[in-house]
Amino acid sequence: MTTLTEIQQFLSPKKMAIAGVSRNPKKFGATVFKELKEKGFELYPVNPNADEIQGVKCYKSVAELPGDVKHLFIVTPKKSTETAAEDAITKGMEMIWIQQQSDTPEAVEVIKAAGIPLIHKKCILMFAAPVKGPHKFHRFLVKIVGMYPTTVSKAS
Repeated sequence: MTTLTEIQQFLSPKKMAIAGVSRNPKKFGATVFKELKEKGFELYPVNPNADEIQGVKCYKSVAELPGDVKHLFIVTPKKSTETAAEDAITKGMEMIWIQQQSDTPEAVEVIKAAGIPLIHKKCILMFAAPVKGPHKFHRFLVKIVGMYPTTVSKAS
């Protein structure tokens, strides 16, 4: 189970690549990119079909990312998630977060087998401060029902 400490470790550098950023501003990949950018994150969008997204240089693949980018957020269609995960492992990413709708058992297995810390089954916008709007309300509900991550694993 993901701990709050792991989530904070992923977010604390405020620097990450985002695989699956959409050129369509109505898609979640574009929305999360915009919100994280507004929150001051240094972002490296990955989309094989774009040169630039929201004014930021876009990379065609995870392999093309600068070497100092060590965290990857995956928000790709499910059919592309495992490839993004494999590319992240090859690239030497230190932490990976797979957004809920992009999660696949195969990608999770590949990342865990590589020994890379993984966050999944969580929405990044519930944790990237400041949390606002529907994500703030959702976080409130998750806390009430006891499903909000703690600083230690509930399994320990």
